[in-house]
Amino acid sequence: MTRTATPLRPTRPKTRTEVEAELYRWTPEEVIEQRLLPYKSAAVLRRKCSRREIHHHNDGGRISFTADDIRRENERTAVAPIAA
Repeated sequence: MTRTATPLRPTRPKTRTEVEAELYRWTPEEVIEQRLLPYKSAAVLRRKCSRREIHHHNDGGRISFTADDIRRENERTAVAPIAA
């Protein structure tokens, strides 16, 4: 048997909005307000960041989150279903 390669789909270039969203950094308050991570308060989020328990950036002593940080944290806390 021979396998044929499936043609790759052409990727479209990112729009300006998508590029800007990748560069934006959220504060702990914005993350809680928009429910981007499963935490109830900004204080808990800051505490976990200071203990280095979650992915974040420490920009000049200020905690911030990029889109990649939020994706990585959501992936880290995901629960896989048990195979039946």
